Amino acid sequence: MQSEEMDTLSESGPTALTEEALPASSENSAEANNDLESLLKRINHLAKNDNGTPAAQAATPAPPRRLAPAKASKPQGSESSAGPWQPQEPVTLAEAGISEGQLEHLALRSLAALGDLSGHQIAEQHSVPFRLIEPILADLKYAQMVAYRGSAPMNDYVYQLTDHGRETARKLTELCSYLGSAPVTLDAYIESVAKQTLTRLHPTVTDLQGAFSDLLVNPRMLRRLGPAINSGRGLFLFGAPGNGKTSIAERITKAFGDTIWIPRAIGIDGEVMRVFDPGLHEEVPLEESEGILLDHAIDKRWVRIRRPTIVVGGELTMDALDVIPSSGNNVSEAPLQMKSNCGTLVIDDFGRQRMTTDELLNRWIVPLEKRYDFLRMVNGKKIQVPFDQLIIFSTNLEPKDLVDDAFLRRIPYKIEVPDPSEEEFRKLFEIMAPIVGMDFNQEALDYLVDEHYKPVDRPYRCCQPRDLLLQIRNYCHYLDVPPQMCKEYFDYAVENYFAIM
Repeated sequence: MQSEEMDTLSESGPTALTEEALPASSENSAEANNDLESLLKRINHLAKNDNGTPAAQAATPAPPRRLAPAKASKPQGSESSAGPWQPQEPVTLAEAGISEGQLEHLALRSLAALGDLSGHQIAEQHSVPFRLIEPILADLKYAQMVAYRGSAPMNDYVYQLTDHGRETARKLTELCSYLGSAPVTLDAYIESVAKQTLTRLHPTVTDLQGAFSDLLVNPRMLRRLGPAINSGRGLFLFGAPGNGKTSIAERITKAFGDTIWIPRAIGIDGEVMRVFDPGLHEEVPLEESEGILLDHAIDKRWVRIRRPTIVVGGELTMDALDVIPSSGNNVSEAPLQMKSNCGTLVIDDFGRQRMTTDELLNRWIVPLEKRYDFLRMVNGKKIQVPFDQLIIFSTNLEPKDLVDDAFLRRIPYKIEVPDPSEEEFRKLFEIMAPIVGMDFNQEALDYLVDEHYKPVDRPYRCCQPRDLLLQIRNYCHYLDVPPQMCKEYFDYAVENYFAIM
């Protein structure tokens, strides 16, 4: 009935209906007026949709979806007392900080490199929601750069390049060969570091005890490390080799919390810089919901990682501290200090790098003070990025013999890692014996200390209990006997281990 009335409305319009409804006789004018008023109310009701919008307006086709180019954007994150900051999935291209042109180029390069793909596969390839890539693919279809190869589930299609699209993709690849997740903006990255900065975190005694729970660390050492870690600035760890300076540096990061979010790549004026490095970062994926939908609407261009601890030694060069060009056009790698933001960067064996200590210190003297760094992109553009990590210089040498007073002032904490006492040395054997697969033997340990350490004033080192027990285990495997601590086996291990020491 409603449909028939609507058809009448569309053919004759409200004016025609009003004229037809007027009565010819004046004596029934009151009744006619009532009928007319009722009819007009009915027409008004039928001519509106559920939201109160006129039906004619609601039925008008919407113009093609052309989203405005992205302006300055910020990561759509959340930070509350309920949990740490997380990058939220963008609703529009403006929120994502991506332009239509960027997505078009990514889609064309993907189809050229990977072959035919569905719309959802293209969206997954570039870590953007399908609703953002769908209108882009429709525009490419209208421009005859892609064609439908077939249908796909979820109201989708399989796309393939046309000859025109293939030629365009080839030219685009010559300019930039990047194929991964759509990059985030530099502003979004800077804001993410600010929300996850170490300077907002103040580890307590409990935090440090948890971080060092698997190491035997003197309480006096923890009291010295605590304030240094809370400063969020650089520190020197120095002392004899083998006393656990690197192990201490690696565990300091745990005191700041488990995970952070970093972007897979950053887009800077047409150049793409990769930040996520599987060789240095450990990904910690979110758990999926047991249902069909995910509990977390996260921007998939970001990846959750274990708070980074990056250790570099004598192989460190100045090139690793600048933007590193890759084989792809307009694609580069972030430097080490940028990949370690919100974490810890350990310069192990400081003073033994292929560059001089002055070169390294002069490179970082301003970033350590200002907490930001300047990088020169491959295209020549200079950018300012956060320098937000705890720099730890680990060395076997005296800091005063390596650097001048001006730099030492910028590294306020210098902590010596001393040799263990005899009691601590014995405790390490007790801890390590079951770890390497043998029973602890007090009598054999007494023999080792009295026979091979005290008579020759051999210094105790934290690494020696592990190393000597591994020597014994490997020797027992060779003899095909169960590993065990005994005098004979300690004599063999000491002879090998201290042969030239």
